[in-house]
Amino acid sequence: MRFGIDWGGTKMEIIALSPDGQEAFRKRLDTPKNDYAGCLATVEALLAAAEAAVGNPGPEHSTLGFGIPGSISPATGLVKNANSTWMNGQPLREDLITRLGRTVRIQNDANCLAVSEAVDGAGAGCHLVHAIIIGTGSGTGIAIDGKAHQGANGIGGEWGAIALPWRRADEFPGPDSWTGHDGAIDMWCSGTGFQRDHQRATGLPAKGDEIIALMRQGDAAAHATFERYVSRLARALAMAANLLDPDVFVLGGGMSNIDELYDALPKAMLPFIMSDVFHTPVRKAKHGDSSGVRGAAWLWN
Repeated sequence: MRFGIDWGGTKMEIIALSPDGQEAFRKRLDTPKNDYAGCLATVEALLAAAEAAVGNPGPEHSTLGFGIPGSISPATGLVKNANSTWMNGQPLREDLITRLGRTVRIQNDANCLAVSEAVDGAGAGCHLVHAIIIGTGSGTGIAIDGKAHQGANGIGGEWGAIALPWRRADEFPGPDSWTGHDGAIDMWCSGTGFQRDHQRATGLPAKGDEIIALMRQGDAAAHATFERYVSRLARALAMAANLLDPDVFVLGGGMSNIDELYDALPKAMLPFIMSDVFHTPVRKAKHGDSSGVRGAAWLWN
């Protein structure tokens, strides 16, 4: 039995997968925000519930993986770069091993998305899967032959801090970023960035789904916002394609539910691709918002 836990800033979720990848149990609890000890207690409660539901296989007959909104520093073993900031600087791996009495594997949540989709999702059978989260923020994960690529320094796939490539004159300096660099991809290509861009252009606040609804009704301003978003996300993807040349891009997060993206993005990428041929597909995550927790379980694949 494979257990996976998605440790998010809003909710914590556990899944139990049978050896053939079938879901045997799932449970969600609210994340105790700003409470690291409370989060550890929630993990313990989730695991106990999952084990009881599937017959208490114990550490001898089960594995446990975690997806977190950050990563583990190879230098210190401590959590870094987590937007759930109360996790940063904590010896998470050691605390989990001590508290749960079992070995664990931990990866960034975007890497878990990539692993999930590489194993039995939109990138099943592909050698290199590049997964992109376009939700509240924008981060990416890489899976090679179904395994998470963390990198030598634990920063594989960290495109959020990179400045939007091929910026146009009206895109300078770009929005302020938590990274300290103006115009970062995270600030342009996230769902949050999409909404902010629409408000900057129109003066009107609107949620992402409201903007898309207006676009589909023929609203010119909403259509212009969408076109700007496609251009920016396409340029970010083209940069990644020129660097990694993946077999497939897989999109997750709230913005991935916009069906128009999958026809528009490949066309918008072409002018920036350094090749005479480019057939890499852009696909929607097969497992939707379940991919992160499934990927955590598949870390032991």
